[in-house]
Amino acid sequence: MKELKVGDVIPHFSAIDTEGNLFDSKTVLGQKPLVIYFYPKDNTPGCTAQACSFRDQYEDFKELGAEVIGISGDSTSSHQKFAKQFKLPFILLSDSNKAIRKLFGVPTGLFGLMPGRVTYVTDKNGVIQMIFDSMMATKHIPKALQATQKLTSK
Repeated sequence: MKELKVGDVIPHFSAIDTEGNLFDSKTVLGQKPLVIYFYPKDNTPGCTAQACSFRDQYEDFKELGAEVIGISGDSTSSHQKFAKQFKLPFILLSDSNKAIRKLFGVPTGLFGLMPGRVTYVTDKNGVIQMIFDSMMATKHIPKALQATQKLTSK
């Protein structure tokens, strides 16, 4: 499993979103910057705090022209409940077979016991501009916002 690095182009991926539709990364590449965040599990304290922080800053990302995409191994129905309960306005993708996680080379956290928490910010062409790997859930949002702001100020 090769970890993606800054300067790499994100690989093509597709998955089922909260509405049960097939999301294909090709539909957004070339259109807008992306903030793709991998998180361990719906409805856990850290993941809920992270999702709600992205929700609270979502308009800031949208104003910069970026789309936020959350990815975990949870089922579509779990994502639906999670998104509804916390009024999450962004895309959540179900990666139950961990295929997207493997494509990105997301490392596991907590001594290999838990799926890792990593955020990627890409420019509109899918070139990775920032990677933030930390189990500190709420630290991801300011880092991602700062990286997205740098993209739009170029």
